[in-house]
Amino acid sequence: MNLPASITRYLSESDERLAHHPKLQKLFRNCFPNTLETTTKLLDDGTTFVFTGDIPAMWLRDSTEQVRHYIPFAKEDPELQRIIGGLIARQMFYVNIDPYTNAFNETASDKHYRDTDDCQLNPWMWERKYELDSLCFVVQLAYMYWKEAGQTGIFDAACYQALTSIVHVIRTEQRHGEQSPYYFVRQTLKDTETLQNNGRGMPVNYTGMSWSGFRPSDDSCEFGYNIPSNMFAVVILGYIREIASEIYKDERLAAQAAQLRKEIDFGIRTYGIVNHPKYGRIYAYETDGYGNYSLMDDAGTPGLLSIPYIGYVGVEDPIYQNTRRFALSFDNPFYFEGQYAKGIGSPHTPGGYVWHMALSMQALTADNEEEIKQLIDMLIRTDADTGYMHEGFHPDNPSDFSREWFAWSNSLFATLISKAMDQGLV
Repeated sequence: MNLPASITRYLSESDERLAHHPKLQKLFRNCFPNTLETTTKLLDDGTTFVFTGDIPAMWLRDSTEQVRHYIPFAKEDPELQRIIGGLIARQMFYVNIDPYTNAFNETASDKHYRDTDDCQLNPWMWERKYELDSLCFVVQLAYMYWKEAGQTGIFDAACYQALTSIVHVIRTEQRHGEQSPYYFVRQTLKDTETLQNNGRGMPVNYTGMSWSGFRPSDDSCEFGYNIPSNMFAVVILGYIREIASEIYKDERLAAQAAQLRKEIDFGIRTYGIVNHPKYGRIYAYETDGYGNYSLMDDAGTPGLLSIPYIGYVGVEDPIYQNTRRFALSFDNPFYFEGQYAKGIGSPHTPGGYVWHMALSMQALTADNEEEIKQLIDMLIRTDADTGYMHEGFHPDNPSDFSREWFAWSNSLFATLISKAMDQGLV
């Protein structure tokens, strides 16, 4: 598709600002518009389908992150309003089909990642992994678009229905074992692709937090309460409270969101913090409420590294700083180092791979200019001369990478470079 006028202007301005660094200039010109140029489809019903890249499906989470860096340009650009407003409408349409689904088809084509999944698939669903963060991203995009672009037309009856459904599901999953209808079974040799206990997940204790079957990486949760996703839920429930009150004049929904937010935050503060012998008080990655914890971080957003990015606490928060030191150390089982890079990876990709998204996120949440500059240099040097970012790559051989076409990673890199240009760091 043709680029909106505001994006074309910004790219021209950026070419001039990055003229002193030809490789970064090329990377930014490739990555910043990548979603618009390659993964965006304007549909006849006025909605927008944004697929992830080398997979033809639309993830609720990915599609939000793929367009987030365009929101600041939307206020004065009708073309961009059509794209982002249409995406929000499409997301709400999908949530109203099924709030437990993470990825959808463009049409009711009955195409699925695995036809053999036992999880109540319907023709719209590409994959039905329940990920709490997916619902959070939907709310985040609508809220940011409202606040930054001043657009209220997105808040129609379908949006209200979706927001109500999101609150209901998050509340239901506070008591997953007793109240939830959700299960997921995939016949696979890879444990991270299915849920134990006949698809219900291992038992969890009531904590106030909300259960999630899968992580932002699409891997199954080891323990049912994913802390970063619950932090994100606290943030977006605040958004729902505000939207319900100011837009829909529904104080009942606003009160429900506020109460749920309070309960989840209590759960995080009570069950989600661990006294680590080396780092002090840190946030766990997951817990089951019975005293079991997963101490790690994953490259996907939301993760522990991205806590300030999603808006739960600021970079200066002492528990976050302790957690950050842990996540960027070998005490995190998914932290890797090599000749060309060091950073966080994921069980979703081969052992030892560092993710470009994790490097971008580390820089976006850093409060040290030297660290930011080093990470940008690391990103530039590890594109394998493709001109784009990837998913995971081997830190000793950046040409060994996964996902040649992964728009979310390109968008997050573009977000970082835009911020760095504004700060005079590149």
